[in-house]
Amino acid sequence: MMDKVLIIFIKNPISGKVKTRLAKDIGDENALKIYNHLLTHTRQVTSLVNANRLLFYTDSISLQDEWPETDFQKHVQQGNDLGKRMINAFQASFSQGNNQSIIIGSDCMDLSTKLIEKAYLKLDNHDFVIGPAKDGGYYLLGMKYTEAKLFLNKNWSTHTVAADTLKDINAINKTCYILPPLSDIDTIEDLTTDLKNLIK
Repeated sequence: MMDKVLIIFIKNPISGKVKTRLAKDIGDENALKIYNHLLTHTRQVTSLVNANRLLFYTDSISLQDEWPETDFQKHVQQGNDLGKRMINAFQASFSQGNNQSIIIGSDCMDLSTKLIEKAYLKLDNHDFVIGPAKDGGYYLLGMKYTEAKLFLNKNWSTHTVAADTLKDINAINKTCYILPPLSDIDTIEDLTTDLKNLIK
């Protein structure tokens, strides 16, 4: 049995429902183009990770999309806020008998297979691993059991999320390895030249 699980949170790619902050500057259709590009990058990176891959959609499972069911177990996120949805996803992952679970989103063009594999290695000697995003959130969180405290009383999508999560880890006297900070793609200022070329 595989002892590692990779949880991937994605949004169903629907115009007007994804990258809404970005869409204010570039429009819904262009924001959707950017998000689809991010999804492709995330799929390519995660397909190479040596782990059971659980793909969690926001709204409904898409059976005929670019995520093959042979490589990704498909689920729908459950919970009325992001924290509860992540708690439920981690609980689902650990119910499979693994001892390391990592969650990522689909907003980070700098995320690599190598970095995810490094996160699993760091979990061998740490209780948690976190990849802080430059906007104050995080692009990756890994653990060996479901610690619900890390997902409660958070102001999601704000610049304090990663710092507050680290405070919670310190408060329960656990160890955490911190990965290099990376950029999420949320606003027009975050767009790289390659991404800008998608909308010309």
